[in-house]
Amino acid sequence: MKLRALAHSRTGDKGNTSNISVIAYRPEDYPRLVRHVTAERVRAHFAGIVHGEVLRYELPSLGALNFVMKDALGGGVTRSLAIDAHGKSLSSALLDMEIPEEDGTD
Repeated sequence: MKLRALAHSRTGDKGNTSNISVIAYRPEDYPRLVRHVTAERVRAHFAGIVHGEVLRYELPSLGALNFVMKDALGGGVTRSLAIDAHGKSLSSALLDMEIPEEDGTD
């Protein structure tokens, strides 16, 4: 199943760093996000785009994960208006990640 079935997302940027939040629609789905949406999987999902470290922060009281991706915006946001320099489309791309339909531990 696509991640978008369980969560929505929002992006932000600072220089050449992008951050993406992944927020569960339902609190009971948050543990599943924690298990399957890891920093390693996010880095692999964005191979070729993210060239630096990917850090994951857990916010259980919000049912959210926040990913900080370094060296992810092609040098920063002020180079060209012809591309998505702010990385706003990265949230949509992340929600396209496949996660297991049912893993028996939810």
